[in-house]
Amino acid sequence: MKIICIGRNYAKHIEELENEKPKNPVIFLKPDSAILAKKQPFFIPTFSNDVHYEVEILVKICKVGKYIDQKFAHKYYDEIGLGIDFTARDIQADCKEKGLPWEKAKAFDGSAVIGNFVTKESLGDLNSLNFTLQKNDQVVQNGNTNAMLWKIDELIAYVSQFFTLKKGDVLFTGTPAGVGKVTENDVLIGAIENQQFFSVKIK
Repeated sequence: MKIICIGRNYAKHIEELENEKPKNPVIFLKPDSAILAKKQPFFIPTFSNDVHYEVEILVKICKVGKYIDQKFAHKYYDEIGLGIDFTARDIQADCKEKGLPWEKAKAFDGSAVIGNFVTKESLGDLNSLNFTLQKNDQVVQNGNTNAMLWKIDELIAYVSQFFTLKKGDVLFTGTPAGVGKVTENDVLIGAIENQQFFSVKIK
């Protein structure tokens, strides 16, 4: 499996990081070694002093596809989930300043939290999903998929131009505003429409 991530897909998040709005979706990958094992804590890596949480709606691909037409994109996924794209913001800033790739900041071991998945039918309108991230019982990110610059089907059509999508691949669709630093003993809880999808302890 592969993890395909979309950056800068929510305007307010672009603004909070003072980034430029892209003309097309920003794509990066995480290896399978980035997946945080279920029920395991996230250990802040020694190489970063500024790891941020970024909660994201996830899409699980259910069949092989390449050059997928947007009108058929809905046939290539049947489950929706929630996760975290942990980002070493200090490393990322250094890479961006030097014009280097982001992998060290985005794809390190344990940087991808993949929570539970449910059938897409159980969630109703995928273009109007409320989702939240709580840190120590305080809501720090509060998003809705209606604010995506590119919707799920658009992303699948676009990504499949470059990468063959395979069964089991996971698409991270971007994070809303409110990202911030994690510290030891934080507890992060993610929910879609008030249904909990994951809980992660920070070590």
